[in-house]
Amino acid sequence: MLSNVLNALTSSPNSKLSHVTLQTGTQQYLGPIHDPTLLTQLVPRDAPFIEDYPRLPFPNFYYALEDILASYSKSLTYSVHRASIIIGSSTRSYYNSLLTLAVYALVCKHQNYPFRYVGNKYSWEHFWDVSDARVLAEQQIWASVTDKAKNEAFNCTNGDVFTWKMIWRVLCDVFGVEFVPFDEKVKFDVVEFMKDKGEVWDRIVEENGLYKTKMEEITCFGALDTVLKLEIQHVCSMNKSREFGFHGYANTLKSIPEWVQRLREMKILP
Repeated sequence: MLSNVLNALTSSPNSKLSHVTLQTGTQQYLGPIHDPTLLTQLVPRDAPFIEDYPRLPFPNFYYALEDILASYSKSLTYSVHRASIIIGSSTRSYYNSLLTLAVYALVCKHQNYPFRYVGNKYSWEHFWDVSDARVLAEQQIWASVTDKAKNEAFNCTNGDVFTWKMIWRVLCDVFGVEFVPFDEKVKFDVVEFMKDKGEVWDRIVEENGLYKTKMEEITCFGALDTVLKLEIQHVCSMNKSREFGFHGYANTLKSIPEWVQRLREMKILP
């Protein structure tokens, strides 16, 4: 698809296309973690992830996309932006982990269920990062107008780290649910738990006069379950970005309440 689009846009002698921005992610360093046939074979790169790590020996459409862009480097410039878990606001964001966690928290609150952590002990205690959508947009604009950033790949995260234990306390405060410490003796499967909660979400939407969404359209419990059960420290190095002149950042623990407020203003969340 990307090849067809670029071919169409560059084939005209009057084409004004000069720069292409490609957004990928940390599967660049992890491999195809959502492919159950390969997941147990993957050996992720060591954290913090750096942009010039060699490619992993597994199929990865990120690699194919980068190669396609590079093949057009004589007629245009490009930049690659490798995001972590992205948090932001949208009426339809299947892979918005914050919206997924928000729906889970609100269902727990509505039905008086404990708001249990959905990952494992390793991710609960070890360092992670995320990408605020505003920082990601800023970096993409910066790269498109900065000569030395052309034809380069950059990690893009908030620039800080956290444990999911810290995030869970923030979510509990934002949504008014009780903090439940992680207990590895309690076996909990968020995908199984949420699979029959669509009607509960429908009631929450109706009772609060929200923009009509279906739970399956705005959540990604399977993907979140996979990611938060990885036994890795998910941290990207932002050194290359800083060395090239990009200094955007966000305070993750502060940005989460800001995005929740935005989703409330959009009438996606109560």
